[in-house]
Amino acid sequence: MSIQDAVTNWEQLLEIARQNTPARRVKRPGQSPSTAPIPSSLHKLPPDTRPPVLLYRDTNSWCPFCERVWFALEEKEIPFETEFIDLSNKPKWYTDLVPTTLVPGAKIEGKLVYESKEILLALEERFPTPALLPEDPDENAVARQWVEESETNGFRDIAYKFLREKVTDANELAKLQAEFEAKLDELEQTLAKYPGPYFLSNFSLVDILYSPHLDRLAANLPVYRGYHIKGNPRYPRINAWFAALNQRPAYHRVKSDNITNNLLLRRRWGVEPIGNPLPLDPAESEAIEFRAEAAERLSDNRENAIADILKNSGVQALAVDGDVSTVQEVVDLHLRLLADYLINGNGAPLPGGRTGGKDSIDPKIAAIGAITLAYVRNRICAPRDMSAGAATAFRAAADKVLASLY
Repeated sequence: MSIQDAVTNWEQLLEIARQNTPARRVKRPGQSPSTAPIPSSLHKLPPDTRPPVLLYRDTNSWCPFCERVWFALEEKEIPFETEFIDLSNKPKWYTDLVPTTLVPGAKIEGKLVYESKEILLALEERFPTPALLPEDPDENAVARQWVEESETNGFRDIAYKFLREKVTDANELAKLQAEFEAKLDELEQTLAKYPGPYFLSNFSLVDILYSPHLDRLAANLPVYRGYHIKGNPRYPRINAWFAALNQRPAYHRVKSDNITNNLLLRRRWGVEPIGNPLPLDPAESEAIEFRAEAAERLSDNRENAIADILKNSGVQALAVDGDVSTVQEVVDLHLRLLADYLINGNGAPLPGGRTGGKDSIDPKIAAIGAITLAYVRNRICAPRDMSAGAATAFRAAADKVLASLY
């Protein structure tokens, strides 16, 4: 029996994956992105009823300001629909609609609101339950002050300057780090003003405003500056805050994974890494709900994935006499191997590589597989393509299958 015949077919893989995860997405044929998340509260709407909120956001789910609004919509369980805006080629109707031309924008029951902070406050006013601002008047006043300060206290400017600035002078870099640490110290002190792990007595808009930026900094600084926020004893309250966020289902629906954040910084800002990415979280890598979600996404979106690999990975250079169909079959095979491994778990048998032995596969097949797996490992984007947990499981499985080829 050939390897091709020994690997489960796509229909079976999709069926098994869906038995182990409720994750589903809306297909968007011929559009980018090719799928979109289904809001967790959409089922609350009566049939043939439009959601009360239309969110205009970036196509790649990279924008931290869009993530804030999405986070609040999920936390407040507000049904919404999404219109994706290509930031590199914004449609004229959008630039005419939104005075700043920036994302996010939103129509809340038909009324246009833009700028993430303003959208969050408008959502809170129109949909007050569950509340993301305190009911107590004194704490509410503090909350609104901190909402404003999150935009004006200079934290983001200093943080991203430290992360992205191309500095060759060690003293200048040390100065930027000291300024950044002073801002983190301020956040640490702010988190101490109320009991519990959040900025206020309960989870609030203040947490939502800071979460996308602190997440990106925690992922990128170790790789690009050799600096750690998570696990740093200087910031116990910030670390307790991260741990508390990690318990919120809405947070897992909207956050990016570390690798997505690392790749974005390099591609978008041209920053060169000085260290290795943080290790993949073994709990997420091994959890069946994340492995099954990753397998479901790959199985259901396989045609787009294969087309992308053939077009952009360089694998077509291995075609013999221009026969791309054979290359496509091998790409398909290795993606099915990946989906099969995700579903079957860590003990799943893998085909031998090019080192010999009875299970060894042809070197050209192994080379096509290596290009396929390496490309798709770094091509997926969380949460554009799947949740951050599923992306972690996907990358860990791709590494494992890739290693089996040699």
